[in-house]
Formats: sequence, C-alpha cells, structure tokens
Amino acid sequence: MSQNHGSKGFIVVSNRLPVVLEEQNGTLSVKSGSGGLISALSPALRDRGGSWIGWLGTSETVRIKHIKSLLGPISSQSGYRLLPIFMTHQEVKLFYQGFCNEIVWPLFHDLQSRCRFDPTYWDTYLKVNQKFAKVTVKHSDRWNLIWVNDYHLIPLGKMLRDKRPNCAFFLHIPFPPPDIFMKLPWRQQVMEQLLSYRLTAFQTDRDADNFLRCFKELNPRSRVMTRKGGGRGFKLSHQWETVVGAFPISIDFRYFEGLAKSPAVRKKADQIRRAHQGRRIMLGIDRLDYTKGILERFRAFELLLQRDPSLLGKVTLVQLLVPSREDVTSYRNLREEIDREAGRIIGRFATLDWIPITYMYQSVGQEDLAALYRAAHVGLVTSLKDGMNLVSKEYCACHPDNDGVLILSEFAGSAVELGAGAITVNPYDMEGMANAMQKALFMPDEERKRRMSLMRRRIKGWDVFRWMDSFLNTAAGLTLSSLPKRELPPIIRRPRAPLDGGRGASGSV
Repeated sequence: MSQNHGSKGFIVVSNRLPVVLEEQNGTLSVKSGSGGLISALSPALRDRGGSWIGWLGTSETVRIKHIKSLLGPISSQSGYRLLPIFMTHQEVKLFYQGFCNEIVWPLFHDLQSRCRFDPTYWDTYLKVNQKFAKVTVKHSDRWNLIWVNDYHLIPLGKMLRDKRPNCAFFLHIPFPPPDIFMKLPWRQQVMEQLLSYRLTAFQTDRDADNFLRCFKELNPRSRVMTRKGGGRGFKLSHQWETVVGAFPISIDFRYFEGLAKSPAVRKKADQIRRAHQGRRIMLGIDRLDYTKGILERFRAFELLLQRDPSLLGKVTLVQLLVPSREDVTSYRNLREEIDREAGRIIGRFATLDWIPITYMYQSVGQEDLAALYRAAHVGLVTSLKDGMNLVSKEYCACHPDNDGVLILSEFAGSAVELGAGAITVNPYDMEGMANAMQKALFMPDEERKRRMSLMRRRIKGWDVFRWMDSFLNTAAGLTLSSLPKRELPPIIRRPRAPLDGGRGASGSV
C-alpha cells in the first residue's frame, strides 16, 4: 500500500470503542473506557483522521440518532471517528462472556481448567464478527489499512480478505504454546483466520515463537522463512503470505512523566504520603481479573508481615482494583474472594492507628492515578500471565526522580524489557515474592535509582509512538508522520434513509 493511499487514515477495529455508554438516573451518557489498548492507541491516533470501530459496551436498545448525538462531539474532540457496533443481550452473553471470556481468555493465559468449550459460543463468535466486517467494509475502502485488535476479532481478517485485503492483526494477550493451544476445538479454524492477515503481530518473541510452533504442528509441510530487511520477523509460506513478528506495546512516556511532574500531581502525591504518616507504600493497580495474581500478592504480603514483625505499622499495601466484567459470574466471585482475603489480613494485623491493606474498588482519573504511582515507594505487578502490562511502564514513567522500585512478574510481557531494572518474581512463589518485597523496601538509594533510571530510559526510547511506527511500517510501509494531524471532516456517503428512522439500534450502522 502506498503512502498516498495510507494518508486517507487507517481504520482501528477492536471489541470496545475507547468510550462506553452508561445509564444513570434514566439518562444516557458516554464515559472514557479503560484498558491497555485504549491507553496505547488513543494518544497516537489523536487528530489523525480515520475511524475506530467497536462495541459501546451495552446491549440496551438505543435510538441511533441519540447515539450519533453522543459520539459526534467526542469524535470531533479526538480527531478520529467513532463507529459503534451493536449487540443483542444474547450475543453479549455468548460472544463476549462466552467465547471470549470463557474460552480464549483463560486458554491463552495458561488457565485451561477455567475454559468452557460450548459449541454455541463459536457460532455466535463468527456471527458477531460478521457484524464487525459489515461496518468495516461500509466505512473503508480497499486502500485503507485495517488494524484489527485482539482475540475478540480473530476471524475478521478472513471475512474481509477479498474486499479489504490490507488487514493487520495485533494480539494484546499472550499466545499459548502448542500443548495448550491444541486443546481448542476450533484450533484449525483459528489458525487459518490468523493466517488471513498481511501481518499477524504479538507482544513478545515468546508469543511469536509459540504461534510459529503451533503453525508448524498444524501445517507440517509449510515453510517458515526469515524476513529480509532487518528486525526479527518471519514469513509463513502458505496460500496467503503472512508476516509474523513481535511488537511490544508501550505508553506515552512524555505524557505520564509530565503529569507526574505537574504541581497538581505532586501535591496529591505528597498528600497521599502524609495520609500514610511516613510509612512505606507498596502499590498494586489492577483491573479485576484472575490473571493479575492479586490473591497471591496479598498472601505474599501477609507472609512478609508474619516473618518480619519489625515491619508492622511501617508499611502499607495500597491496592486499587478497577471494576471489570462485573456481569460475569466468575469475576463477581473473584471480587468477593479478594474482599474476604483483604479483610482477613487486615483483621489479623491491624492496630488502632494502622491498617496493613488499603483496598479500593473503583476507577480513578489520570491525575489521581499518577499521584498514586508517584507516592508509592514500591510498585507491584505480580500477574500470573500478561501480554504486556502497561501499569509497570506507567509506574516507572511517573517516577522522574528515579525513587521507586518495581516488583515485576516474570510472566508479564514487560519483563522482557524491564527485567534488568525490576525485581522479577515468580507469582506462584509466595516466599520468593515476600523476599522481593523485603528487598524492595530496604534497597539502598544508589541501587534503587540505578534500576529505575535503566527502566525509564528503556520505556522512553520505545514509547507508544515508536511502537506504532514499527507496526505501521511493517504492515503497510507507513509511519505516524505519514498520517498528518488534521481536522475531522464530516462523513460524506451516498444518500440513504435518515439514520434514526424511528428504529432502535440492534444491528450495525
């Protein structure tokens, strides 16, 4: 694809839009979404045209005219168009809660015992992807780069291939090794779908290697060829040429660093430290999910206090848990278990003037998030498995004085980049994590600053814009500079019936 064609903008397709629709007191409103994909793509896409296609997070029937009135101003502010997909309640149940969250998510995170391989899930998975395909074709042309994101939309490339051949795919979660992937009843179909893209990209070399091993096992006669032109990537020799590579996602380092240095955040960080009366603060910020290792973290912290009574009253674990998938039974059960475990540890160690765990279940704004990062002496990222984990990078970016310590799971994708500066841990090893916590709390200033400086340089050198340039260049010979910032023009389409037409939104626009 030429740069001239690419200058029309590209199309981002993901399960969710960067905003969600919610109802409060009978009034519909739009709020910002959360998650690594939104954090990474939003700053890089700002004002560059193109479109973002995704679900609004609700199965309620809403007039399309009303949806348009809510999304229009946000599209203008962000500089890229938001195009919604609509799902019925049954589709949400079978596609999102079912195939995505009861099959792919646990399987790809090495937790196959949590999988429920229901055939009706697969049928709805394909049906919903057809909805995405219809909207994508409607709002693009053959020259647009279609950037499909994550496991919800694996089939989309194959559905678009004839009409929209310039499709690239990025998997934000890990890709499992063959002994796990081969348990998927639809393994052959999923492999064929992943091979339908021009570029199939992963977070780490380990994920790309796992994919290639699965490909060879399912296609023993095919060849894997090393790509020319530098960098680590492969071409797969089959009916449709696919390039495979690893592109570790990152953050807008300068934004987070600037936010952490701002007077408002510095003031809030100081207030947080004063509220904890000079105690050392260990911080965990996680979306509610069983892959994040929150229970294991709590138990390691309990073991630390049990083994070293001198720390009683001198250290607090602050845990911010961001609500997620609250309509999924297993996630509601997980939250209850986390609540109980936090309460048990607090009940065991708390005194009249000290609580060992400060536990919050809520979302927070960017300033408050940066203040928590900056106030924390130790950052805890102890996920059982993670594609990347951007919290680890945000924590480092918010320590411009190099005064924090990061404890990082060796099973997080970011451990590949940050392992030399972080204290890496096996999240299944309670004693090992307790030892790491103790080491972090008593680390000499010189070592602490050296480690943090090393991680910050790495993140600054490979920020979200470098990540996007690398991906776009491999996918289509583009860079962000070839997608210049501009005002968002109105949609000009062939005449058709009014958008509202008195209908509710139950299909696609």
